[in-house]
Amino acid sequence: MIKETFLATIQAEIDDLKKNGLYKNEYEIVTSQSADIEIFHQGLKKHVINFCANNYLGLANNKNLVEVAKKSLDEYGLGTASVRFICGTLDLHKEFEKKLAEFLGFEDVITFSSCFAANGAVFAALFDAEDAIISADLNHASLIDGIRLSKAERFFYKFDDLSDLEKKLQEAQKNKTRVVVTDGVFSMDGDIAKLKEICDLAEKYDALVLVDDCHATGLIGENGRGTLEHCGVEGRVDILTSTIGKALGGSGGGFIASKKEVIEKLRNKARPYLFSNNILPMVAATGIEILDMISKSKTLIKKLADNTIYFREKMLEAGFNLRDKNAIHPVVPVMLGDAILASKFAKMMIEEESIYVVAFSFPVVPKNEARIRVQISAAHDREHLDKAIAAFIKVGKKLGVI
Repeated sequence: MIKETFLATIQAEIDDLKKNGLYKNEYEIVTSQSADIEIFHQGLKKHVINFCANNYLGLANNKNLVEVAKKSLDEYGLGTASVRFICGTLDLHKEFEKKLAEFLGFEDVITFSSCFAANGAVFAALFDAEDAIISADLNHASLIDGIRLSKAERFFYKFDDLSDLEKKLQEAQKNKTRVVVTDGVFSMDGDIAKLKEICDLAEKYDALVLVDDCHATGLIGENGRGTLEHCGVEGRVDILTSTIGKALGGSGGGFIASKKEVIEKLRNKARPYLFSNNILPMVAATGIEILDMISKSKTLIKKLADNTIYFREKMLEAGFNLRDKNAIHPVVPVMLGDAILASKFAKMMIEEESIYVVAFSFPVVPKNEARIRVQISAAHDREHLDKAIAAFIKVGKKLGVI
């Protein structure tokens, strides 16, 4: 009886999600991740142009990187079959961590199976009941879940309200250690945190700063060093968490960068590091190659920036409501408000116009702030961008959005 009731309750919740346009569909991709992909839909393969991947630099199917990965498979096999402190540390891991630390300007780096795992590790390992974590309210789910694992006192401030942050810092003065936690780029909106002002306040009230830079590492800043470079706060942020699963090849894995003492403690106290396999050998091998690539040439970073400016300008000219008219990030939220409308818009873009985009609605974004989150890539050529813009205009007019 309990089993039947349990399953019936779940089915009712699923039906309600579908009714309200909140159900998350999944299309099967049958090619490598790139600007041009094929999906399996309604029993047939369909070619679409991809505008919703985190493949910011277009490296997910880079032929040279694939060859590097193949070579690492020949030399190191599929994986370590062990956690790092037992027999799971390869020379590739250490080389990649050293190179990544140098690239980002930190003393040391520790890698994890994902940035979700890294954010699930950092707070419980470093902060206890005497400490205070002061978190931006729109932080990524992985930060929210990671903070919940710590016994530290929690404060929350509105992500762009510095007076609110200062108030929370004042309230936390009684705590032993204080840490301000923010996304570098808020992934649903493309907003970049006010890191200079945040660092100023943190220094004024003797607090640490932790930044999750998943949507910035490798693509934001003149050299791709992320929001710390973009905001001019390199050397002022104490802990950086980020991913290898977006601009840096898209193959998965995450990391934490900080002082040597912090990383050493994490190697001994971070549960997702101690009790789970680390990044695959091929991820470390391709990561080393990618860091060399973007250190030698800024071509992909510049192309991504140029593509983003072009797409944003044309969409604004067409009359679409973008989340921030002055934003520079390749996450471009096309605001629609209603979840059912957003779901219908995305479905028409895919099925009628062959433009692969996804509707985002509650609980991924706040209620009544549903949107199509477009993500621009260096893999997109001008033809890709023009086709997407034309499709947005066509569907937007059909649905009365513009």
